[in-house]
Amino acid sequence: MRIGIDFDNTIIGYDDVFLAAARDWGLIDAAFQGRKQAIRDAIRLLPDGELAWQGLQGHVYSQGIGGASMFDGVASFLRRCRLERCPVLIVSHKTEYGHHDPSQVNLRQAALDWMRRFGIVGGGEFSIPVEQIFFEDTRRDKLSRISVLDCSHFIDDLEEVLSDPAFPKGVTRLLFSDCAGVVSDAPYVVCPSWRHIEEQVFDRGR
Repeated sequence: MRIGIDFDNTIIGYDDVFLAAARDWGLIDAAFQGRKQAIRDAIRLLPDGELAWQGLQGHVYSQGIGGASMFDGVASFLRRCRLERCPVLIVSHKTEYGHHDPSQVNLRQAALDWMRRFGIVGGGEFSIPVEQIFFEDTRRDKLSRISVLDCSHFIDDLEEVLSDPAFPKGVTRLLFSDCAGVVSDAPYVVCPSWRHIEEQVFDRGR
């Protein structure tokens, strides 16, 4: 098996960073509680809300990435991959610089620095070679990369990625989401946690 994994909102979680930054910027009330999607929906209702949301995203993915955390269960999954000798390939749709980030932080370098901090690349616990980390400018490039890498599985938080007609055939698609009401003929399996993902990849059918 060759396990492909998305990065943003799949390995790394920004909910707390979005909440704190949105409060600091005065985009939501101090008492507001919610995850990224709820914050986005609330901000988009504001005058020029779409621009405000894009600016907030630019900040969170660049200067704010240091406050982001690894999702529960990712570490256990990566350990299992090492135990089972399954290569892990991280494929992310991430431009080098954000369109709405005046600081012009290199987003790819910021992501790699975060991965080193959590032991994902470099000499850390999971030690995924940096040569197995790929950042792509567009979704089309990302899908092409998944195909070239010959992934057996791919894990992503975006339904539109896994449902894209150009998604490579023969790859088992796992949607990391707690969404309900997914159509029965969806081309992916919905996994609400990384424990479920681990079961789908390694334990199903054994």
